[in-house]
Amino acid sequence: MRTVLIKGISTLVLLLIHATVFAQQVANIDEFNRAVAHAKPGDTIVLANGEWKDVELIFKGKGTEDKPITLTAQTPGEVVITGRSNLSLSGEYLVVDGLVFTRGYTPTGEVIAFRTSPTALASYSRLTNVVIDNFSHPERQLSDLWLAIYGKHNRIDHNTFVNKRNRGVTVAVRMNSEGSRKNNHVIEYNYFGPRQVLGANGGETLRIGTSHFSREYANTLVQYNYFDRTNGEHEIISNKSSGNTFIGNVFFEAQGTLTMRHGHYTRVENNYFLGNRKPNTGGIRIINEHQTVSNNYLYGLTGRRFRGALVIMNGVPNSPPNRYDPVIESQMDNNVVIDSDYIQLGAGADEERSAPPSRSQMHNNIILGKQNLNPITVFDDVSGISFKGNVLNEKASNPIESGFTTVPYEVTQNEQGLWVPAQSLLDEIGFGEVKLPVEKQDTGAPYYEKRESQVAFDSGREIHVAPGIDTLVKALDKSAAGDVLVLDNGGEYLLTRFAHITHPITLKAKSGEKPLVRSEKPSFIVIENGGALKIQNLWFDGAASPDYKGNSIIRTSRYSMNINYSLSVEDVKVTDLDINGYFYFFKAHPGTFADSISILNSQMDNITGAILSLNKETDDLGVYSVENLTLKGNEFSNIKEEVVTVYRGGFDESTFGPMVTVEDNYLFNVGKGKTHRTGASMYFHGVQNLHISETVIEDSAPISLYLTNGEPLTLIENVTMRNTPEIQSNHAGYTTKHVVYQ
Repeated sequence: MRTVLIKGISTLVLLLIHATVFAQQVANIDEFNRAVAHAKPGDTIVLANGEWKDVELIFKGKGTEDKPITLTAQTPGEVVITGRSNLSLSGEYLVVDGLVFTRGYTPTGEVIAFRTSPTALASYSRLTNVVIDNFSHPERQLSDLWLAIYGKHNRIDHNTFVNKRNRGVTVAVRMNSEGSRKNNHVIEYNYFGPRQVLGANGGETLRIGTSHFSREYANTLVQYNYFDRTNGEHEIISNKSSGNTFIGNVFFEAQGTLTMRHGHYTRVENNYFLGNRKPNTGGIRIINEHQTVSNNYLYGLTGRRFRGALVIMNGVPNSPPNRYDPVIESQMDNNVVIDSDYIQLGAGADEERSAPPSRSQMHNNIILGKQNLNPITVFDDVSGISFKGNVLNEKASNPIESGFTTVPYEVTQNEQGLWVPAQSLLDEIGFGEVKLPVEKQDTGAPYYEKRESQVAFDSGREIHVAPGIDTLVKALDKSAAGDVLVLDNGGEYLLTRFAHITHPITLKAKSGEKPLVRSEKPSFIVIENGGALKIQNLWFDGAASPDYKGNSIIRTSRYSMNINYSLSVEDVKVTDLDINGYFYFFKAHPGTFADSISILNSQMDNITGAILSLNKETDDLGVYSVENLTLKGNEFSNIKEEVVTVYRGGFDESTFGPMVTVEDNYLFNVGKGKTHRTGASMYFHGVQNLHISETVIEDSAPISLYLTNGEPLTLIENVTMRNTPEIQSNHAGYTTKHVVYQ
């Protein structure tokens, strides 16, 4: 009887305990706050489906290992947090699951923070199946973090981070207190989706630590994540602490590198870098001591200098924490590098970075490529690196005298679609099967589609626009992304209002006589945030324009644009922009950024301003206005200012551009206006890659160059200067071939 009674009491106690563990659905912030205040181990707080706008969710609690406190969505993906909102959590054994942050931005510096105050941190907690998509501040240069991880022993898994458009790290492991060091966090199976080029420092996708704490240990494990076109800046991953491990991650067409910027004892193993010959795609960069880079696969990477496939940096003797510790006792072994252009040794060598690598090794690497037959570049003494057992294409040159054997270039595509060398070579270095360690579909929040956010030109409807007053403006107002507005050949179009471009759109006429477009506004066309413009076979004339200093045919918004735009101009005629002394074809305002600008096969005559004014980012912090600029097959005549002026000031080394191509153009009487400030026909300040070729410049001001840091590539070839002064430059770090003065 006593035994039965005890069993009955035990059962009752268990039932009472179970009764205190429950799931509570909440529909607003007040209900949420009350639920959090009363939450006990094992409880679940369920946010009701719908939009939660302008909410700051503070999730505090103390669960246990087997009974965490969970914050979840009623239906994963259907709780959408918008507006000025964020989430902070502190305590132990907390789980956040299934929320979506979009169409807004944080009112503080962090969207999700694993702390509720500087001393109240979250540990032994988990963030899973959460999405942050375009939750970006409208000011592109205002910095914030999407996820700030504090505390210890936290797990970040199966989350989706996509379309961060403003400055700031996407995910940061913070170490600014003892409670966040030696943290043993695990970051795994996350999808880091496309991030546009920022055009400035501060666009990292993942950063662990900072230079202030770089010699402290984080012991963070980053494994099986997918980095998809994470192009924010040079450092995709910025490792800035010690003891971290990166295993089994995939980098798909990502511009930049996994960079061991600070900190020691880093392991980088079995990661796959798939560049597919896209521009600026990079691999792994070694700085600091006791680094291990082994068994990584690198394919089709085109980045050079700090963006090479494999890079070993020079360091600064007795370096302060925020500069470059020399590479000491590090190893780069058993890696497979296929059709990648650059292996850089002693990179960054200069008066400051004068300490070459020492007591390090580069063993058993397979380096086979056919695009660049000079893949290995040596910038300083590399006697401190041991070379042994490496394999190189027999047709490639090699500045290293020993430690390499050569073989024919033989690469085949395996069953997984990856390009591989002969199996015998793989067996010799013990590489194992060449296979992605994680597939894209196995990462991120499973309910959230990995869709392309950018709409292509010419992918929508074709819409006829009749000649007349503001017919073009009205058609734009009714258009959708990707549409093509077709103007009548020979028709006349007058704008009495600004033509606002708010999405990708094409304005064109079919082959034949160009339609004539005039405007009574200071600017014909304004590219707004989210806009992109393609123009074909049109004629713009300034006869109807008002006398307004700074007129333009096209300009960007005067306000910050956090979505990159593009501008394509082809077979366009521009005449008589001369109502005053400052009438431009195109002006980019500060806080805007173009992925690409191109002018092809066009004729522009009698213009008092510049054709392209891309010089308004003047804070000298490495910020600039355009990534890729192309001028090809054009005729520019009687232009009072420059055909193009591009400015990138400062000495920051974390970005790639601008990259400029000028090919097959004719310039006549350019850059000689009385009020012209630069005195140049084309002015390039801080351009990182400039190629001018097959061009004639007649009766014009000179080309003017201002070369800055970053080892810019500047080549001017097959150019004829008629009655035009010689090239002007601040120093001789550029190359000319077949430049003729007549």
